[in-house]
Amino acid sequence: MENQDWVYSNIVKDHFLNPRNFLFGDEKQFEFDAVGTVGNPICGDQMRMYIKVSDDRIVDVRWKTYGCASAIASTSALSELVKGKTLDEALKIDAKAIDDYLGNLPKHKFHCSVLGHEALAEAIKKYRDGS
Repeated sequence: MENQDWVYSNIVKDHFLNPRNFLFGDEKQFEFDAVGTVGNPICGDQMRMYIKVSDDRIVDVRWKTYGCASAIASTSALSELVKGKTLDEALKIDAKAIDDYLGNLPKHKFHCSVLGHEALAEAIKKYRDGS
């Protein structure tokens, strides 16, 4: 299987094996202000991003993901990238920024970074809408 375009970078492996900010167990364990949930019916991945906001900044974030190593690593990386950012700054961390941070996912796994960004965007929209 040499020369196959599926090999993960070390940072992807690290975020997959040591996920940051993962919400283990019941959501009631984390006091959040909004949650965004997205899924991809083609691959079956699902992501849920919980944000805690103060003074228009994401002061804490937790997440749950049902998916592959790329989905888990993407969500973990995004959770680290958005902490301390204003809501507008966090929205600028798009799928390409996540992919770049991870050292590039295999091309057929790029959609995992898109899902993370979409889950965050939904959480921010719900926070702003008050829902």
